[in-house]
Amino acid sequence: MNNNPTAKNVLMFVIILVVAFLAYTVLTMPDRRTTTERVGDAIHDLPQGVDKASRQLEDRTPGQKLGDEIKDNTGTR
Repeated sequence: MNNNPTAKNVLMFVIILVVAFLAYTVLTMPDRRTTTERVGDAIHDLPQGVDKASRQLEDRTPGQKLGDEIKDNTGTR
């Protein structure tokens, strides 16, 4: 393998671009749970508060869910 710094930089840029695209794709996927699964998740989260349980019934992306979990754990809601 050659030690050309430009080739390494281009390869690193392509790898970062692919990882960013995959992360964006995963975080913006639609919620594919069925209504029964949503209700089950809401019932499971009911002891932690009605607002958290009601969020389980909404159609949110994994990125939105991750943001809610971060807010819940840091107490900035």
